[in-house]
Formats: sequence, C-alpha cells, structure tokens
Amino acid sequence: MSTETTQDISIQTSAATGITLTDVASTKVAALLAQEGRDDLSLRVAVQPGGCSGLRYQLYFDDRALDGDTVTTFGSVKVVTDKMSTPYLMGASIDFVDTIEKQGFTIDNPNAQGSCACGDSFN
Repeated sequence: MSTETTQDISIQTSAATGITLTDVASTKVAALLAQEGRDDLSLRVAVQPGGCSGLRYQLYFDDRALDGDTVTTFGSVKVVTDKMSTPYLMGASIDFVDTIEKQGFTIDNPNAQGSCACGDSFN
C-alpha cells in the first residue's frame, strides 16, 4: 500500500486485497460519468449504520477527498472508500447486473456474516 499526500490529506492506494470493480461495473460507471460530463468524480463506496441487518452500503459519485481515503483505480474509474468503511470492504467485489429480474450494482462481500432478505444491508 502506498500513501500520497494531497493538500494535507492522506490518501491510501489500495493493494490487491482491497475492493474490486468488475469490468462490467467499471464500464457502467464510466458510462454514467460520461453522461454526467464530469471527469472529476469518483465512485465512493461507504458502509453506514442502518438497514435491517445493521450495516448498509452506499454508492454515489463524489468529488471530495477525505483524510484516510483508500483509492483504487480501474481503467478511468476511481473507487474511493473512507477509512471507517475500508475494513468492511476488504476483498469485496462490485458488479453490475442487467437482467429482466434485476438491474443495478451488486456487492459480493466476504466480510458479511449475514444479510437481509432484500440484500440492501448486512452484518
């Protein structure tokens, strides 16, 4: 893991054990960013208290750099996690599915001990 400092903010660059973004998900994120017409945004993945299982995922575009962020680059897409969420997301894989039954991003997280029926939260 390497560390770079930008404007007095420590940013961790993730090693191979960090979060991963599948090629399909990376392509979808890049397409969404192109629609926004912005190249300064990253995909922020966070874990927050809530949901019926205790913790829930948040995925959103962000232009901020927070102290302790872990940044992983997949082609033209940057995935950012804050220092509190990173341990929960180590080894997690983000994919994008587009089927007749479901469309959206999915997270396969080996750290989740259980999840709710709707799949929106975990513990």
